[in-house]
Amino acid sequence: MKKFELIFLCLLSLGLFSCTPKEETEQGPPPPPKVTVYETKARAVPIYQEFVGQVYGFKDIGISARVEGYLEGIHFEEGSPVEKGKLLYTLESQQFEADVAAKMSGVAGAETVKTESKTYLDRIKPLAEEKAVSQSDLDSAVATYEVGISSVKAAKANLRAAKIQLGYTKIYSPISGIIGKTKAKVGDFVGRQPSPIILNTVSRIDTVLVQFFITESQYLMFMRRHMADVKAGMADETERAELELILSDGSVYAHRGKGDFVNREVDPGTGALLIQASFPNPDELLRPGQFAKVRAEVEVVKDGILIPQRCVMELQGTFSVYVVGAENKIQAKEVKAGPKIESFWLIREGLKAGEKVVYEGLQKVRDKTVVEAKVIDVPLSSEEKK
Repeated sequence: MKKFELIFLCLLSLGLFSCTPKEETEQGPPPPPKVTVYETKARAVPIYQEFVGQVYGFKDIGISARVEGYLEGIHFEEGSPVEKGKLLYTLESQQFEADVAAKMSGVAGAETVKTESKTYLDRIKPLAEEKAVSQSDLDSAVATYEVGISSVKAAKANLRAAKIQLGYTKIYSPISGIIGKTKAKVGDFVGRQPSPIILNTVSRIDTVLVQFFITESQYLMFMRRHMADVKAGMADETERAELELILSDGSVYAHRGKGDFVNREVDPGTGALLIQASFPNPDELLRPGQFAKVRAEVEVVKDGILIPQRCVMELQGTFSVYVVGAENKIQAKEVKAGPKIESFWLIREGLKAGEKVVYEGLQKVRDKTVVEAKVIDVPLSSEEKK
């Protein structure tokens, strides 16, 4: 009986399981991955190059002691503006005053001798006419008088020189500008090595000069481009290119400058050529001694293709991008990248205008993947500011 019940329960359980319906688990194909794409367009792309330069005043005039002596007075505030003709330093003047007094005495003595010789000549002339004295006596009197005249001239010249030396004990600013930190203090002996000869510097900085170096090959490239522009009527022979200045904090200086000096020779030791540019400095933001980068336009690529840097994949020096082609299929393309322009690459070869390059979602796709693409616009930062 128990055996029969066991068989019945087994059959019942089989029947129950066989009556349970099967769950359908079939799924359709996954949706295509969504990506954003950047549509390329051709444009004129200026290429810039940066050069490290140093700032100088439009005029940097060294203030020097032209005579030797102890520094007696300083008559300015360091780092302040000074006007042309302002008294800056005074040196002890006693010895120069004494020399002037001595030279004045010399002039007086020479004048006395001249007067005496003139009186003697006036007295001897009538006697010579009457043959009361010899001709040689008259000639001697004339010569003595002429020597007296020369002696007076020499004494006066010595007096002028002594007064000039006395004047050098007062040192005035030769230009209007900003004066720097003094290199000597009151009581120092100045005007002779190893004592300070250059006491200070006054700089005119309403306009500043920036000097930088370029290579010989860069100079040739610039000149050939300029001559081609002149020949094509796109530039004047005297036209100077505008330059930008990038300050140490990365900011772009508000005023543009122009090149105004090219050295006459290439340095044979370095192969570099000195260039000088001038920049307006109305707010006196720039100071002599600062370092900055000079940015110059070196080339304009016609119909250039720019794409955001994040679109570009690099592997062992090879650059490639994913392009959405026909039927929304991904195509991997190798490209030749040029210089970086802000957050973009200039693509020299491999892309043309109107192609859609994957911008976001690179990790989701590979070659021949079908995608759902959305076009976005990524402007240059310089375009955003306009």
